[in-house]
Amino acid sequence: MRVLLLSPNTLTVPYPVYPLGLDYVAGTLDPKHQVQRFDLNCAGLEGLALLLQDFKPEVIGIACRNIDNTEAGSPRFFLDQYRDLVQWLRRHSQALLVCGGSGFTIMPEAVYAALEVDYGIAGEGERFALLVDVLERGGDLSGIPGLIGPGGLSRPALPWPGARKRSLAPAEQRDFYLERGGMLSLQTKRGCSFRCIYCPYPHIEGRSHRLVPAEEVAATALALEEAGAKYLFITDSAFNSDLRHSLAVARAFKAGGLTIPWGAFFAPLRPSEHYFATMAEAGCRHVEFGTESLSRTMLQSYRKPFSPEDVYAAHESAKAAGLHVAHYFLLGGPGESAATVQESLERIELLQAAALFFFIGIRIYPGTGLHDIAVQRGKIDARTDLLYPVFYSPSAIERSEIEAMVLKQARGRINWLVGSGGEAAATLVSRMHARGRIGPLWEHLAR
Repeated sequence: MRVLLLSPNTLTVPYPVYPLGLDYVAGTLDPKHQVQRFDLNCAGLEGLALLLQDFKPEVIGIACRNIDNTEAGSPRFFLDQYRDLVQWLRRHSQALLVCGGSGFTIMPEAVYAALEVDYGIAGEGERFALLVDVLERGGDLSGIPGLIGPGGLSRPALPWPGARKRSLAPAEQRDFYLERGGMLSLQTKRGCSFRCIYCPYPHIEGRSHRLVPAEEVAATALALEEAGAKYLFITDSAFNSDLRHSLAVARAFKAGGLTIPWGAFFAPLRPSEHYFATMAEAGCRHVEFGTESLSRTMLQSYRKPFSPEDVYAAHESAKAAGLHVAHYFLLGGPGESAATVQESLERIELLQAAALFFFIGIRIYPGTGLHDIAVQRGKIDARTDLLYPVFYSPSAIERSEIEAMVLKQARGRINWLVGSGGEAAATLVSRMHARGRIGPLWEHLAR
């Protein structure tokens, strides 16, 4: 069959993100199929119209990476843009339209209905290949786990049991990202074992880690370097959620001769003595900690597996290894009050020479502990439509009050940012990338 894989994500705040998911979908498709890829970041609808006219796809797979940007202060909802794209595709193509991706998987029935596509794939996108094969031979679609069609969800999504094969986007599409920071993405495992109340990752990927062998990760990293990557970002929910595996990957990078720098999200767990030194020796340059709060009350509320003391230990260890460090804070969850915000802000002052990002307001997703808490406390009810962003509202303090406290504590310091920095930050990052700087660049904010 003629298959088109389409990345519609055009968000560039704070920088454009390579569409990693489509690599795995493309890699899983049988070579007998004719496959083309199109990235709306690289070319607009005029280019897509020409491709549709020339290629005449029979199936179009649309990646829904995000429903919205999850920022209460400057919310952006992406499904309206995706719906417009689907309607445009209907006017320009007779192909079956199939949607999938992490954003789709969070609320598959709701997103499927909103976009009015022909089919959807909940869970890991590799099952798109099964759908294409069955469509080609005219078989029964009901046996595909996670498939949504006119009759609803056929069977619940399950972890993908097959091999994970990656096929890079064409060079002209990679170049868009390589010319804007040199960053390509890398995945070392799927699944998240943490139980944070607000996070949909376990719903998307499952709670059990499925580890990619360290040598295989290193081979992929070297292939990305060969393809022109100047920087790698590891997309795991938390690279160190399996400490032994993350150490094995770092050592495999070093043994394999990887020469480009990389970064990742880390949980601020108390590290072993040489953990971050090992990361640095393997080329790690940026450590982004999902710290969320330094109030003991709120860390317990969020069900975090670490304490403020663990955060300080992780921070100092990473800094001692010469790494750039950022912390992300998520304020406004169940139990938040002026006292817990102030407690956190005072303790944050002890995190020296770091970039600090504050997100105020927590998006409520179905299937999370936060959703259950919000229902129990009367913030929402079981029928509340969560497709459009709904943020948790703590009883003791308003979001505006939290923001005012953060801004007062920040006192104009450039390393204290509320949200992702918005268009101004994106413009600055874009200019620095145009001058040849690589990576996420937030280290230039650290004070």
